[in-house]
Amino acid sequence: MPTSLVTGGAGFLGSNLCDYLLSRGHRVICIDNFETGSLQNIAHLRDDSFLFVHADITSPYHVDEDVDFVYHMASPASPIDYARLPLHTLKVGAYGTHNSLGLAKFKRARFLLASTSEVYGDPQIHPQPESYWGNVNPVGVRSVYDESKRFAEAATMAYQRHHGLDVGIVRIFNTYGPRMRPDDGRAVPTFITQALRGEPITLHGSGTQTRSICYVDDLVRGILLLLASTETGPINCGTEDEFSMRELAELIIRLTGSESVITYLPRTADDPEMRRPDLTLARTRLGFAPRVGVEEGLRRTIENFVQRVGKVSAQQVG
Repeated sequence: MPTSLVTGGAGFLGSNLCDYLLSRGHRVICIDNFETGSLQNIAHLRDDSFLFVHADITSPYHVDEDVDFVYHMASPASPIDYARLPLHTLKVGAYGTHNSLGLAKFKRARFLLASTSEVYGDPQIHPQPESYWGNVNPVGVRSVYDESKRFAEAATMAYQRHHGLDVGIVRIFNTYGPRMRPDDGRAVPTFITQALRGEPITLHGSGTQTRSICYVDDLVRGILLLLASTETGPINCGTEDEFSMRELAELIIRLTGSESVITYLPRTADDPEMRRPDLTLARTRLGFAPRVGVEEGLRRTIENFVQRVGKVSAQQVG
């Protein structure tokens, strides 16, 4: 039974990863301080193969048992969170990454960094290949997240080159699915929550900016494929299905049967105009291909939100 340690394991992505690892026969050690994660996300994990450790990884931390894999998933990941926690976001990317790399080195574990498409900033190349260095505003309102992840990638590669640590870097593009917080601030949970409540769907700017959204199960599969490989990366993971924000809002209104109308707010600072991964490396080196179509993924996500947000019965969904 391999042992996997997951930082940020009570968050949206982290808890889904914990589920998947347990289903694959791993023992899982979940590290979280509940800054943006939730006990509700891991409350169902009560067997002997799961251990929760309440810790803040920005301070050195340790576990007493052997560890085979370290998944560094922890970080505030939505604009609302890193606007509220700018210094903590930087600390997680810097100190948290350094401490997690140190633990992986001590345990001789393979280390996986959950990086982000935000390292590309507001890209001038479309779609974005891993060779693109990005167009990031280093002092903008989003920089605490963008630069913390860019630093985390640099630190990961420094450990690989200087200490010979076995590492992998995955650049995660927009991901959605069950367990996202209704107040997350990102497009999918915001639009679903507003639609279920019959509130106006709020778009920033003209709504023409695009994103490629990947269902969480596909994202987790991609992470596991990278971890099981000998690849260092970075490797993009996501989907090539690209939608404008207006198209996404209209689709969610249709799937929820909502009577919400679309309204417009001023464009937020440094909001990328377009975002879509070049998945060539993921396909050719990992054999990765998304399986869950956007309508199916959104239906599953809406059903989960209905249970938590209410207002619309499950029979109405879809």
